[in-house]
Amino acid sequence: MAEHIAPTGAELVSMPTVLPVEDRQWPDDPVAGMGIFLDDAITVLPELHARYDADPADAYLYDIGGYAARALAEQQGRPYVQVSPTYVAWKGYADEVLPQMRQLPGYDALIERFRVWLAGSGATTLDPEQFPAAPAKVLALIPKAMQPNADRVDEQVVTFVGPCFALDDEPGWRRPADAEHVLLVSMGSAYGAGADFYRHCIDAFAGLPGWHLVIATGTQLDPAELGDLPANVETHRWVPQRAVLAEADAFVTHAGMGGSNEGLLAGVPMIAIPQAVDQFMNADRLVELGVARRIDTADATPQALRSALQELLAEPERVRRSADLQAASVAEGGASRAADLVEGLLG
Repeated sequence: MAEHIAPTGAELVSMPTVLPVEDRQWPDDPVAGMGIFLDDAITVLPELHARYDADPADAYLYDIGGYAARALAEQQGRPYVQVSPTYVAWKGYADEVLPQMRQLPGYDALIERFRVWLAGSGATTLDPEQFPAAPAKVLALIPKAMQPNADRVDEQVVTFVGPCFALDDEPGWRRPADAEHVLLVSMGSAYGAGADFYRHCIDAFAGLPGWHLVIATGTQLDPAELGDLPANVETHRWVPQRAVLAEADAFVTHAGMGGSNEGLLAGVPMIAIPQAVDQFMNADRLVELGVARRIDTADATPQALRSALQELLAEPERVRRSADLQAASVAEGGASRAADLVEGLLG
């Protein structure tokens, strides 16, 4: 990301990490996944001390898994803000969710290891269950519409600013001159989908009159594996997704939080095919909001995909809901509002 950070005038300070950023081999076990973030904090905190003890920052922003930054901020008595790319805790969260977590194999051992680390970290919040989930201030980078139990979120603590993107334009994309309609298929870079799934999409949509199909296969599949394609189908490992969605009439997505947010911001109907982690909840939420159909991967036949698209396009209420949710997402303010809120902490 250095090439994107340097032009802004920000200083890049690189840190070591134990996160699986190269091979993306995240464990399926949720406790093991949480353990990786704790291991990362143990690795990063000494590096943060080396950089910031002599010259503390005026404020610290940190990701939901960036425990080391909060520990440093608490030790130094500096303001800190959790920047959440997904759901935040709500009033009653501890009573509703933590009992389920405590039943998971290995959870008690993880919490004890977390407790030991906190005790020696300099942090002032020493409860290992409260430390990740109950910060003093949160910027939620999701539309409020995607938040479970949104009516029980403490908005003295949490501000929903919606999706935050660079203020300059990303690379553009324009629909071909002969395309009456555009459909984007993007299943994310971390999980992706198999070649058979993309072939089902081609069978479902490429034959629809006037439709142009854009497929982003992600890092796990070479587009060449899809073989010869109809003239109205283009495939890439990566596309400028927001630019394509700005031209699109529909979106087939894995319902990752990023893709879900971008779909809402573009105001397009979505066919959600969840693959892992929070995507199942996101897919169900998009259905509840009235802007999507959910199809599980095993059921994603060409006929099911085509029927879902046709149903979504034919629903006047869906059109209204998409427009309303798009307007609400834009109104939350995005990156500009988030920056204003952070600057407000500095006095």
